[in-house]
Amino acid sequence: MTFTDRFPPAARRALAGGLALAAVAAGLSACVTPVVEERPVIVRPPPPPPAPHVVVRAMPAPVHEDRGNPPGPGFNWVPGHWRWAGNDWLWQHGQWVRQPVPPMPPVIIEQIGLPPSPQHVWVPGHWVWRPEAGGWAWVRGTWYR
Repeated sequence: MTFTDRFPPAARRALAGGLALAAVAAGLSACVTPVVEERPVIVRPPPPPPAPHVVVRAMPAPVHEDRGNPPGPGFNWVPGHWRWAGNDWLWQHGQWVRQPVPPMPPVIIEQIGLPPSPQHVWVPGHWVWRPEAGGWAWVRGTWYR
């Protein structure tokens, strides 16, 4: 005689149903996994550093000069022009010279690099008259503080 044979048939059915229900519940509880909310991970590259603020000390507009008459035969006019004088632009007045004077060449476009510090300003390159050099000479742009 088994353990369940001691109970009437109705009680055995109830016991079997209860055991079956307990087994199903136990089996299902082992299969339950916690629900984890998945969130997409967005990877973005870091933003580029801000571009340095470049201050350009642009050359002022040309000054109109009345050249008058040449002082004598063989003189040629060198037009006035701006030149950088160490901390600001200085107008170099036009003058009569006894040598050929070609027209001032076009401005050379220069690439501006990064400033050495936020206190530096860019002084663009420019042409100046240098009689000892035989005419126009290009002065390269530079950073000035």
